[in-house]
Amino acid sequence: MSYPRVGVPDFPEVERGVLAYWERDGTFRASLTGAEEFVFYDGPPFANGLPHYGHLLTGYVKDVVPRYRTMRGFRVERRFGWDTHGLPAELEAQRVLGLKTKAEILALGIEEFNAACRASVLKYADEWRAYVTRQARWVDFEHDYKTLNVDYMESVIWAFKTLYDKGLVYEGLRVLPYCWNDETPLSNHELRMDDDVYQPRQDPSVTIAVELETGERLLAWTTTPWTLPSNLAMAVGPEVDYAVVELDGRETILAEARLDAYGYTDVVRRMKGADLIGRRYAPLFDFLEGTPNAFQVIAADHVTTDDGTGVVHLAPAYGEEDQLACDAVGIPTILTIDDGARFTSVVPPYLGMHVFEANRPIIRDLRAAGNLVREDSYVHSYPHCWRCRHPLIYKAVSSWFVEVTRIRDRMVELNEQITWVPEHVKHGQFGKWLSNARDWSISRNRFWGSPIPVWRSDDPAYPRVDVYGSIAELERDFGVRLTDLHRPYVDELTRPNPDDPTGRSTMRRVPDVLDVWFDSGSMSFAQVHYPFENEDWFESHFPGDFIVEYIGQTRGWFYTLHILATALFDRPAFSSCLSHGIVLGNDGQKMSKSLRNYPDVSEVFDRDGADAMRWFLMSSPILRGGNLVVTESAIRDGVRQVLLPLWNAWSFFTLYANASGTTGSWSPDSPHVLDRYILARLESLVTNTQAALDRYDIATACDAVQGYLDVLTNWYIRRSRDRFWTGSQDAINTLYTVLEVLCRTAAPLLPLVTENIWRGLTGDRSVHLAEWPTPTDLPADPGLIKQMDAAREVCSVASSIRKAVGIRARQPLRSLTVATDVDHRDRAVERRL
Repeated sequence: MSYPRVGVPDFPEVERGVLAYWERDGTFRASLTGAEEFVFYDGPPFANGLPHYGHLLTGYVKDVVPRYRTMRGFRVERRFGWDTHGLPAELEAQRVLGLKTKAEILALGIEEFNAACRASVLKYADEWRAYVTRQARWVDFEHDYKTLNVDYMESVIWAFKTLYDKGLVYEGLRVLPYCWNDETPLSNHELRMDDDVYQPRQDPSVTIAVELETGERLLAWTTTPWTLPSNLAMAVGPEVDYAVVELDGRETILAEARLDAYGYTDVVRRMKGADLIGRRYAPLFDFLEGTPNAFQVIAADHVTTDDGTGVVHLAPAYGEEDQLACDAVGIPTILTIDDGARFTSVVPPYLGMHVFEANRPIIRDLRAAGNLVREDSYVHSYPHCWRCRHPLIYKAVSSWFVEVTRIRDRMVELNEQITWVPEHVKHGQFGKWLSNARDWSISRNRFWGSPIPVWRSDDPAYPRVDVYGSIAELERDFGVRLTDLHRPYVDELTRPNPDDPTGRSTMRRVPDVLDVWFDSGSMSFAQVHYPFENEDWFESHFPGDFIVEYIGQTRGWFYTLHILATALFDRPAFSSCLSHGIVLGNDGQKMSKSLRNYPDVSEVFDRDGADAMRWFLMSSPILRGGNLVVTESAIRDGVRQVLLPLWNAWSFFTLYANASGTTGSWSPDSPHVLDRYILARLESLVTNTQAALDRYDIATACDAVQGYLDVLTNWYIRRSRDRFWTGSQDAINTLYTVLEVLCRTAAPLLPLVTENIWRGLTGDRSVHLAEWPTPTDLPADPGLIKQMDAAREVCSVASSIRKAVGIRARQPLRSLTVATDVDHRDRAVERRL
């Protein structure tokens, strides 16, 4: 047998050849064997944009782990999924249709708008497929799932109905993060997914004074002047020390700890916050006069003396803590702005003004009324919508909630059953988030999404609520054949209220759709249309064995999977989770198309290859939770340090094997000390790489492979050249064995180049259809490894000394003294020195 002629490598060309071979051969389909399954859940990306480096990184992990598990004898299905609902699709449709507001969408018609949403969501599907294929990721696109499919949506409404029947879903008026641009609330966890959700923002801050019924003035501070027309109470800390100072001839009260900040020194008397509770005050504006229990000083836990005056103004419609504190004393929540954050007729002077525009007029009117004590400019970290990037407000909205607080303790308990990589995420970012989890707002007053399956009587005199969990139930009650659960078709399902003897009231669906995170959190069961089909399959595939996404998903997909798995099945959704860091641009900032701060992916593939990119990402600290700066030079380092040494070892083997007309064969039994050493190191490589990949420590597996390649090329081959020159069969067989095992070991990490080399070496079908190497098939010799590594270290240090003092490498030394604690019982090692 002769081996292929191996020249200077063109890695992208080598890779294209392998990809073409896989396509012809059906290699991926052939790999789906094995009696025992390893269950991998693929988090669905949104397909209305091109893939970026974050997808690339996660996609490589999603390929490394299944390839490894396949070689270990498992069947690993890799079903691709698409996230298709929610604001991303709606914003794209609005852009295409030239629409700005919900009113314009309604004027156009929900049917036409949702048709545009449907058209937009898979706009880039072909590009995604080409991208994923080029990165050498094996994925089943033919049997993908889409969250817009009616089967998927039916499983989603089943989940809602099941939660409702368990008493875990309720409707309430709650203050939530609110996007006035998209006119919909967000969940609190959406504000914590990415650091860039919070951006520096400069707002006016004001200190205002209200007159207490006891004659003093009470100072309060706020960074949202627009909420002051909605003020209904002032909050103090019962145990906080407050001081009364003389200001402009009036007794004025603020926290004693804030006196210096305001420059007040003459304290008239002191009191505790508890002494102020219950005192009434004159309202700043007369818009809400007559509100029950309003305009009094109350206690609140969130009052601090870190900034402001130690007195917090409360507008219960626009602050989470404000609402809780006011609810406790019977102060109602009253809205003064509309869905677009513009003031309503409740506050006539500012009617139609956007809240941010109203700050200046409100401050002006407070100054004129004598209530403004101080105005400043305040720069603070402020939340923005993670989809449209407009600044958010907090606003009371009617929403449907999953009562996460009721299952929170169980969620914490089930987290103990999950293996997290890195380990600190378990009780750190994820665990702490679970411990403080709040109820989840799952409704969105939008258009493109799975429907809230709740029908309600339109006449409160005859109240009735029906919740549906299947298409069959809907068809039974409404007498129509359903093929689509989207709006407006599901909205058209109406029927007379069975509880109304007059026959005049009608059951109508609540108009909201479900939070898109409810869709993605349902993927474990909805992807197979559970419980309507595949019940046995689901029971044997849940929880999943492995999932991976970036660290922000501890507040996103990981979190919503965990909520629904706990609530529906009392089990975790996944057994192991790798949570990696964030990919940054070459300027250290988050990657941005507008900044052009990262190398073009296609150019990298065409110049260096997908394996080079894979190695760069998989060997980096990002898989241990750190962030990673992407630079072209760092990607090329992988070519120089890993790909070229591997290729050069293969080229060296073919050159000498072909020159001597020799065929290599598996042989771990050579008596030569160098052969014994490199084979012992090979056994250690397989053992260590296997241990690393078993615990999903991919970066450590890469370190092991790179370290072995250094030993192979810079020590073993250099020391063995004369043996290959003379055609030593032991040397040929040893290098054959090394390359064969090394390719199998590195196959998940460098799937394209190892495929090319392994097939050329063995003539067999695919390295990815081969079994993972068995360490016990190789000789273990830790003593020899220790001795030879000491010899290598001596040579390395001696070489450095030669360079330092200017002695050429080939110039003989009169003597060399080595101090070492290694027992050189193998005299052959000493002779090689």
